[in-house]
Amino acid sequence: MSQIESVTDAEFDAQVLKSDKPVLVDFWAEWCGPCKQVAPILDEIASAHGDKITFLKMNVDENPVTPSSYRVTGIPTINVYQGGEVVKSIVGAKPKAALLKELDAFIA
Repeated sequence: MSQIESVTDAEFDAQVLKSDKPVLVDFWAEWCGPCKQVAPILDEIASAHGDKITFLKMNVDENPVTPSSYRVTGIPTINVYQGGEVVKSIVGAKPKAALLKELDAFIA
């Protein structure tokens, strides 16, 4: 089971947009195979770099408002928010090395 906490539509503004540090949000669904592939990789990255960037996940089936407002049409989509804005968007499952490279600016 994931150690990354979930965020809901109701909590998104306070937990993500108003955060002092960058926040990675993993948009996923229970039925999504690639989402299940990327979850343990994100857990590993969160364990190593959780002090620099906050990791959250959002179930798109249970929380349809936020994904729709950020035009999340394919999952997994991993968005990094900083200062209330999307500063990085990664669509699709990627291996750990590729994710670390994409997130390097936030975890270095």
